[in-house]
Amino acid sequence: MKLAAVTATAVRVPVKTVTRMSTRLLDKRDFLLVSITDADQGHVGIGYSYAGTSGGALLAHIVDDLLAPALGDRLDDGIVGAWERLYQEALLVGRRGAVLRALSAIDIALWDLLAKRAGLPLAEVLGGSSRRVPAYASGGYYRPSEGGWADAVAAEIKLNKQLGFHDHKIKVGGLPVEEDAIRVAAAIEAIGGDGRLALDANNAYRSIHEAARATKAFERAAGDAGLWWMEEPLVADDLSGHVALAARVDTPIATGEIAQTRWEFRDLADPAADIILQPDAGVLGGVTEWMRVARAAETARLSVAPHWHANLHVHLVAAVTNAMPVEHFALEKDIYNFELLLTPDSRLQFEDGELQVPDRPGLGVELEPAAVEEYAVRG
Repeated sequence: MKLAAVTATAVRVPVKTVTRMSTRLLDKRDFLLVSITDADQGHVGIGYSYAGTSGGALLAHIVDDLLAPALGDRLDDGIVGAWERLYQEALLVGRRGAVLRALSAIDIALWDLLAKRAGLPLAEVLGGSSRRVPAYASGGYYRPSEGGWADAVAAEIKLNKQLGFHDHKIKVGGLPVEEDAIRVAAAIEAIGGDGRLALDANNAYRSIHEAARATKAFERAAGDAGLWWMEEPLVADDLSGHVALAARVDTPIATGEIAQTRWEFRDLADPAADIILQPDAGVLGGVTEWMRVARAAETARLSVAPHWHANLHVHLVAAVTNAMPVEHFALEKDIYNFELLLTPDSRLQFEDGELQVPDRPGLGVELEPAAVEEYAVRG
């Protein structure tokens, strides 16, 4: 396949209400958008990744200066071959962090392009089907403007249920353990036995001992309902610490949202550790590497719970057998605001706790030019 153009655009999408999680403030989202056009049919593949509350321009520069020149104007070695070439090209500047997020966006765009050329949804190109897949409602951030902490959590769970979701996830680690435990109990009560509750600590706890103490307190607050999982209580780099923590608590431990490449996930893939893997295709190396990780996890009898990017992960979950529900943020929560960049009719459809795999070719997303122009980072 001959390529006509590779374009990288950084966008910065503000949130309306400054929001707190355990370890940082959220006031805006920086995304990298990558468009790759084929030369013979004129199809355009769209890829994207998340940079953080800043850094989108850095990712775009990495595409323009390092990766797009290495990709070249032909794809004679296929997408997997292109991935290997780009990964090798990054050897001297560092093959993690921003470089891998930029590579992820290129890889996602190439898969979107391939599926569009085939006239099929990405899920079908990967061997899955266009069907509905289970999802859970993510949120539970700290917003003082929404009232008392317990009341705010209960109100959000009520909203999730009105939207049709049965399973939920909330943040912990932003308050003393005893106060967060009250929030957990309020969430469990609001769920009312019809669904599960996961917790996300965003690396709040400084040691295995502290994380174990907090997790056990939250287990007590959840009572007989129990907890679905406890997510990243320790610093994300401490893979072995999460494995050790899993042996000390009843609740499964989830981690991996920042892990990159199959080699880092290899260190987590211990069937005896009861770790839930959380690969993020926008972080670890795109669709190519996500599928490698998911297949290896399947062999090790481990589950994968994809992190973020529901518009993409809905396709990947439909193509594997060991995936847990997709993480979903309703746009009206103003937390994960990527869909503000999309045309309304290409936003993800959901009903009764399930997401519909788009039946359009590729990812099924369509960028809204006016929105991209509005939020583009200049200079």
